[in-house]
Amino acid sequence: MIKDIDRSIPDFLSSPKFRVHRHLLLQLTLICISSSVFADLSGEVLATRERLYCFIGFYLVLNLDVYCNLYLLAPRFLMRDRISSYILSVVGMILFAILIISVLQSSFYNLYQTDPVYNRYIVLNLVSSMISIGLLTFGSSTLLLIKYWIEYNQRVDELASSTLQSELKFLKKQINPHFLFNMLNNANVLLRKNPKEASRVLFRLKDLLRYQINDSTKEKVSLNSEIQFLSDFLNLEKVRRDNFEYLIMKEGKMEQFWLPPLLFIPFVENAVKHNPDTENKSFVYLSFEVTDDRLIFRCQNSKPAIAPERAEVGGLGLKNIKRRLELLFPGNHSLEIQEDEKTYTVNLHLIL
Repeated sequence: MIKDIDRSIPDFLSSPKFRVHRHLLLQLTLICISSSVFADLSGEVLATRERLYCFIGFYLVLNLDVYCNLYLLAPRFLMRDRISSYILSVVGMILFAILIISVLQSSFYNLYQTDPVYNRYIVLNLVSSMISIGLLTFGSSTLLLIKYWIEYNQRVDELASSTLQSELKFLKKQINPHFLFNMLNNANVLLRKNPKEASRVLFRLKDLLRYQINDSTKEKVSLNSEIQFLSDFLNLEKVRRDNFEYLIMKEGKMEQFWLPPLLFIPFVENAVKHNPDTENKSFVYLSFEVTDDRLIFRCQNSKPAIAPERAEVGGLGLKNIKRRLELLFPGNHSLEIQEDEKTYTVNLHLIL
């Protein structure tokens, strides 16, 4: 409810579809202010023809003042940071408006009153009119500044959102070709060693590519789908390497968790890429733990006796992975990497 109200106020002040409504509200305000001319010194309401003429004149002067400020003075001076010129122009306009009002009121009251009390009432009315016009003018300028500020922030948000989506698509495109290259290379190796296994690999590769092409274009996928994708990837690696094993552990309600696609494959791909020992036993262990709105992902892999240079993660570089996490989960993630003589471990905590 509060969020709807918060959105409706900026929309009303800035959206073109509420332009007529804004002007109607302004006219209603001016009518209410101008109606003060019908009040007599004693507090009684006098709806005479003379006061009606004064009401019309006062109403037209207020309109001239407000719209001249909104469409002439404020855009020309205030919005261009020419504050001194703006203040002088507004003061001059207010004095001109008071001059017109004083002529109207003098003519109006002289029609039927010559009492000094009423003369003082005219002076009081002029002072009141000056304050009202000043507040109305600067109030309209304040609303105009708020409108410009809202529109500016909306443009900034749209630009940031557009830039964010473009950057995420760019990062995702960086992942896809590299991943596909690795898959085809694995299948090529198996074609020479074991054609039957290669057939199984290609069949599984079809499922992987379907996920890459279809599901990876979605904004979010289920955690179970992502885990199945990783399982297919690791199973493909197990077919290719006799001494390779993997394990995926799950804890919590996986089906309730939805997240951006291809989030974990850079870490898993990195664990396989930098663990190429085919002679000795090697492993990749994954774990997913879901509690409420939190997800803890852990990827641990063995290290070969002679570790290759770990300059990049998944062909992207650690900086790119961190950047994607910052874009997707700003302030709602933590990434920790641990390394010892035998294992390399990635711990990723996400809050959705």
